[in-house]
Amino acid sequence: MTESHSPPFPPQRKAVALRWDREHAPQITATGTGLTAEQIMEIAEAHGVPLRADPALTEVLAQIPLGDEIPPALYVVVAEILAFVFTLSGINPYDDD
Repeated sequence: MTESHSPPFPPQRKAVALRWDREHAPQITATGTGLTAEQIMEIAEAHGVPLRADPALTEVLAQIPLGDEIPPALYVVVAEILAFVFTLSGINPYDDD
């Protein structure tokens, strides 16, 4: 007989929200796990914000204090995600708001 080594509970979902004002580095505006993560995603969807699943990046971003800008080491990976969001949403990042 073999033993199962699966965790007793499924891992909780995590979510991180970013804000970018086009002048400074993106800023962490919300983080959460479980129900809070679900609420962050529901709010994003209600406002037409595209979602992207990236568990490894979410783990790293969730360690950044709320309100802080992302560190320079994450600029490239976050820029790739912003490009993805802009493409899906038809946003030109060079247009004025």
